[in-house]
Amino acid sequence: MNKIQFSELKVSEEILKAVEAMGFEEATPIQTMAIPVALEGRDLVGQAQTGTGKTAAFTIPMLETIDVSNRGVQALILCPTRELAVQISEEVSKIAKFRRSISIMPIYGGQDIERQIRGLRKGVHIVIGTPGRVLDHLRRKTLKLADLKMLILDEADEMLNMGFREDIELVLDSVDHEIQTMLFSATMPKEIMRIINKYQKNPEILKVAHKELTTPNIKQVYLEMKDKDKLEILSRLVDIYDYKLSIVFCNTKKRVDEVTDMLQARGYQCDKIHGDMKQALRMNVINKFKRGDIDLLVATDVAARGLDVENVEAVFNYDMPSHEEYYVHRIGRTGRAGKEGVSFTFVTYREYHLLRNIKQYTKSDIVHHPIPKITDIEAMKRELFLRKVKERIEEGLDAKFIKIIEEFSDDVFSPIEIAAALLQMELEMEKTKEIDSIDNEKKVRSGNSRSDSRSDQRSGSKYRGRNSGPMIRMHINVGNNHHVRPRDIVGAIANEAKIDGSLIGSVDIYDSFSFVEIPESHADSVLERMDKRQIKGKPISIERAKGRTNDRGKDRGKDRGKEHRGFRSKEGNFDGDKKRVRVKKTVKN
Repeated sequence: MNKIQFSELKVSEEILKAVEAMGFEEATPIQTMAIPVALEGRDLVGQAQTGTGKTAAFTIPMLETIDVSNRGVQALILCPTRELAVQISEEVSKIAKFRRSISIMPIYGGQDIERQIRGLRKGVHIVIGTPGRVLDHLRRKTLKLADLKMLILDEADEMLNMGFREDIELVLDSVDHEIQTMLFSATMPKEIMRIINKYQKNPEILKVAHKELTTPNIKQVYLEMKDKDKLEILSRLVDIYDYKLSIVFCNTKKRVDEVTDMLQARGYQCDKIHGDMKQALRMNVINKFKRGDIDLLVATDVAARGLDVENVEAVFNYDMPSHEEYYVHRIGRTGRAGKEGVSFTFVTYREYHLLRNIKQYTKSDIVHHPIPKITDIEAMKRELFLRKVKERIEEGLDAKFIKIIEEFSDDVFSPIEIAAALLQMELEMEKTKEIDSIDNEKKVRSGNSRSDSRSDQRSGSKYRGRNSGPMIRMHINVGNNHHVRPRDIVGAIANEAKIDGSLIGSVDIYDSFSFVEIPESHADSVLERMDKRQIKGKPISIERAKGRTNDRGKDRGKDRGKEHRGFRSKEGNFDGDKKRVRVKKTVKN
């Protein structure tokens, strides 16, 4: 298919200006096919994968139909997940940037419905929502479709897989006048064809061929390994290539939790998203990833559906995807907008048949990548350090440091020997940091052991951080009732307050609250950054604990938790509600 410029399409100057501002010139195959058909007002079906530009394919003609003088809902987009609803809303807002009077609103479950109702009452031109929440508003009569001109089903096959077929049909049946419909789907199962035949009028069928689905600027490689070696190999790859932003895909929520804990224990700035997390927490993590506060995001396929973050340089398939389409979706998170990307797929001996299936499905060459060796990492770190030295020299050196080296060098030590000694000391410090991170990882692993926890309680010992300075004891309003574990608290504080997890002291978890020890030097930063954050989806409040000496080793057992009406007796630890709880072992992130 010949590529065309957006300027060749019959769209308004405002749209062209917005598209140009987004950095796009050429239309993708699905955009080239769909936009002219949609602008004619005809129904269409677009068979295209995520990452092919289909959002703009329906957004551009949709915006051209909006009458800004009418405050009624004129376009409705149904999509499978909350994340995709938010993502589409952001994309539509970018393309509508120079049509400022257009009002756009995403609606989905997990968000305050009263706030959504107030927004709809003010008047909205375009609504993007999940089928269940859209149907809820229709039943409440807070969403009215009398002025609807266009209805779009995005990722229709995924909505059917998630059990939304009845909801979709109820929404379509609620429209009592003729409208334009557009349906986009990666596959065309029988259920999709039934919807097409029932609700669309002579639709134009547009299909992007498989050979156009895979992005040529994504380098695809695979590595052979045992499952138990995956974390170490992932760490080596991250260390060697030093990507600014990358995503690690796992098949299960449990696996996401485990991999995130182990990566954090090794000192990587990472976080996770999966279906068990509250929507607000997931969006918070995604925003941190977009800002670059974390450089590794660990996710499941469903949680990452619709995730569109610029400048993702690499994708790691930690687990082989369960379906070929998931592979296409995963690697589509990188190599976007013409930029280069790379995907690493981890393959065990029993999974080679899945790799063959993916190669056949994508018609792409996935090449073998050797397992990185320790020497490769050392060479990379040496090269990185020397590069920084070169940049520092080129920027200009402070004369006082040159003078120090001149005075230090004499007949015994030459400047070259001094430089070599400094290089050796720097690299040895790096090795020390690696040992510390491995120790932290072992502590996280041992924290999952019930026998270790009981032993810790019997001895009365608690793990202290590496910091030997004074500690401040903090009170947090989450505990056993909120299914909080020590590593959840340590991980949240380490990520939000930018503190090395190994510096955090003991963690005591009770039914409805917890205590955590923080280095006194970091106390103000923790209070500021952690206030109103979330742990396990619950908004937290954090404050300095009362009634307990802060310095290490002074009366630590006296009047524990007295300010919360708790007490300690021979029978065990009790909180103010007289419920027996278990003191958990402290774990370092």
